[in-house]
Amino acid sequence: MEDNVDDKRYLVGFISFPTVAEAKKVAQALVEERLAACVHVLSGISAIYRWKGKIEEDPQTLLVVKTKRAAWPTLQERVKALHSDEVPELIALPIVEGLPAYLAWMDEVVEGDAQ
Repeated sequence: MEDNVDDKRYLVGFISFPTVAEAKKVAQALVEERLAACVHVLSGISAIYRWKGKIEEDPQTLLVVKTKRAAWPTLQERVKALHSDEVPELIALPIVEGLPAYLAWMDEVVEGDAQ
């Protein structure tokens, strides 16, 4: 199967937050600043992870961010500036398939040229 997104210029990012309020604040900023086309806010989840030698479990809110690779460096900097965690979860995966009309819309609303 061939990818319909030749250069992987679109990304879906995952960013976790300790509270819904903080997650929504960051989601709003990313969309307002044209760093993301759309952000889903998934609350009521929990994370189990190792941190500083201990196993932790905390409630979390996860943002699912649709953006472009060209916007990712600026998006990362904004999230780091707004996030309360010492080391925020901030990862992205390439979008290898997508409805052409949706990808065109992303091109319109997210700043940055394709890489």
